[in-house]
Amino acid sequence: MTTVRRGMKVPARWRLFVCGLALLASGMAAAGASGWTPHLPPLFSSALTPDPDAVLPAPTRTSYREIGTTKMLGIDAPLRTKLTARIPAELGDVLAFYRTELGKLGWQEQHDGADIASDHVRLAFTTPLGPAALALDRKGASTSVNLVQRNQQAATMAHVMPTPGRAALMFTNLGDQETVLTLDNHTVTLPARAGKERPEAPLFNMPPGKYTYALKIGGGADRDTTIELAAGDAWEVTVGPDGDLWSPLQLY
Repeated sequence: MTTVRRGMKVPARWRLFVCGLALLASGMAAAGASGWTPHLPPLFSSALTPDPDAVLPAPTRTSYREIGTTKMLGIDAPLRTKLTARIPAELGDVLAFYRTELGKLGWQEQHDGADIASDHVRLAFTTPLGPAALALDRKGASTSVNLVQRNQQAATMAHVMPTPGRAALMFTNLGDQETVLTLDNHTVTLPARAGKERPEAPLFNMPPGKYTYALKIGGGADRDTTIELAAGDAWEVTVGPDGDLWSPLQLY
């Protein structure tokens, strides 16, 4: 800090500096009086910048982000990869970000069935690996993201690829007791450990719809459960090692 005392001779460079401050102050006062404001760069940019380390495209600015993959024994690549994220940005900005970033990856947006509204977006894509879907939902001050990509080759190698227009449903018994499965008027007996080493597990190709199936484990009471299948999906229902019925897992 430099202090200027009365009576001192102020160097020329300081006189110029002080004059500059006075001119700046007068200019800002005039701008405020006339309603005009100078063009100043914003302190924070609203642009969404892609994270180079993200498995599926995601901006660096997120309040929550998670990647989930579904893999099968002996198959290196995931059958299904899902990004779940929450982004503190407007839905339109998030949609623009994903259209740009997915386009860079060669994803092709499908216009049939597209649903774009003020509070949500539903889009389907074709990708080099297989079909994909993007769901955006406006929630409060953020936009939630669900982005799913499927790998057709990995699903085919894992023997769970559904036939066109149908859904695949696999049953696996990892327990030590025999399990009897009843599904859509079909009854199948699953020996102990059936399906631990795929493709031994039975696979059903079902028309889309909601189904009730029953499992009888070790001669016990039936365990009735309902599952809804969409065309192109592949699901697995598993009896665990302790005889407990696991929640259905979407494989593809």
